Amino acid sequence: MFGRRRKQSEDAVDQVDGVTSEESAEDSLADESAQDTAAETRVRLEPEPRPDGPWDIAEVREPGEGRVDLGGLFVPGVEGMELRVEVAGDAIVAATVVLRDSAVQLQAFAAPKREGIWHEVRDEIAGGITQQGGVVDEVQGPLGWELRAQVPVTLPDGTNGVQLVRFVGCDGPRWFLRGVISGQGAVQPQTAGLLEQIFLDTVVVRGDSPMAPRDPIVLNLPDDAQMVAEGLQQEEPESSRFAGGVDRLQRGPEISEIR
Repeated sequence: MFGRRRKQSEDAVDQVDGVTSEESAEDSLADESAQDTAAETRVRLEPEPRPDGPWDIAEVREPGEGRVDLGGLFVPGVEGMELRVEVAGDAIVAATVVLRDSAVQLQAFAAPKREGIWHEVRDEIAGGITQQGGVVDEVQGPLGWELRAQVPVTLPDGTNGVQLVRFVGCDGPRWFLRGVISGQGAVQPQTAGLLEQIFLDTVVVRGDSPMAPRDPIVLNLPDDAQMVAEGLQQEEPESSRFAGGVDRLQRGPEISEIR
């Protein structure tokens, strides 16, 4: 009798508002399935519209007008700027526009046809910087979601310091463009405006050749480039092809006064 009353008591506890433990378990499984589906949907987000750029080569009638042709990228030219190309191994994989005391590094990568990767890349960057002891904030900026980071660096006098950097990105058709804004452009909005416009006015040339997602789109030097410096080493706040730690890219030729 005691055992039976105990069973009845357990049933009474399990039946809350007419829901049995079996039904509750089914509901829990349904909730988990819904959460998994939502997570999968977030991972497989399609690229958002780009009404203001950056542009795909198919969207621009005259990509070379006012821009420097680097093969995989057409980079806007600005009066008084320096354009530095950076290499990994034997390939040119990034271009950095230096304008007075600010800079923006541009690097393009192959991406899935119908899937954006900027959300994943942000997680990778943030994780790498955090592991170094840096601080990262994810914010909605003028170019969409971006990371504003304080990256640990070693100063010229050997002491430890931090570098303020903004990581911006944009998903395009089968490509992803990443920008790294440093210097005054990373801390002063009035200075950042021109660098942001350079990022938006960049044209990406993905090409038709098969490429694995996240492979860098290789760049080329213009035929009439004037070489100012070569063979220097520059540290960028990166730990992978997308950044996150401190990765070394070799600085290649620089072009001064594009326009």
